[in-house]
Amino acid sequence: MLLLVTDTSGKNGSAGLAHADTSCDEVRVIESVPLAGGTFSAQLVPQIAALLQKHGFKKTDIGAFIVVSGPGSFTGLRVGLAAIKALAEILRKPIVPVSLLEALALANGKHGEVLAALDAGRGEVYAGEYEIDGESAKLRREQLMAKEDLLSAALGVSVFTPDSQLADFLRQAGRKVSQVEIIGAAMIARLGWRKLQAQQTVTPEQLEANYIRRSDAEIFAKHSS
Repeated sequence: MLLLVTDTSGKNGSAGLAHADTSCDEVRVIESVPLAGGTFSAQLVPQIAALLQKHGFKKTDIGAFIVVSGPGSFTGLRVGLAAIKALAEILRKPIVPVSLLEALALANGKHGEVLAALDAGRGEVYAGEYEIDGESAKLRREQLMAKEDLLSAALGVSVFTPDSQLADFLRQAGRKVSQVEIIGAAMIARLGWRKLQAQQTVTPEQLEANYIRRSDAEIFAKHSS
């Protein structure tokens, strides 16, 4: 099955094609291309079209959409998810939303309780607490917290983060932390494929961004009310 894998949650993003072999349960990334931050709306659909053409596929060959639903940039996620919603609506194919924190929690093959952490800016951190059993992750909670509060949350658990400054902050406080590579298309595709097999899919109408943080507009509206 041909999978379209997209991530527009960060400052930069990616779009890629992957092939899932149902006979041996393997997922192979055919190609993934970077998307420069701030230009997702102009790049995403043309890059998808170029990838399909380059590898001899038509858009009707896509079997499912694997999309990072957050947490991350409000603008980036809105643009990326809107494009996938439109394509999935036209092609009538399933969408598999993937949490970047869940992919991070599964990245090192650690078992037991883990904490995935991403720098959210403004002195805050996106934190996801998971119970890992093999290739499955049971979500306990995902939340936005102050960087200093992460020290308490990290007591007695293994922390995974791709952010070097965040890793150094935790190490200096004596916390157990593993700095992992930035989550790429291969990990997102594998996680998405497992979710697809488990029928953890959504329709275009059901696809929502997992922002975790409220937008500035919501915050200002609350303060002015």
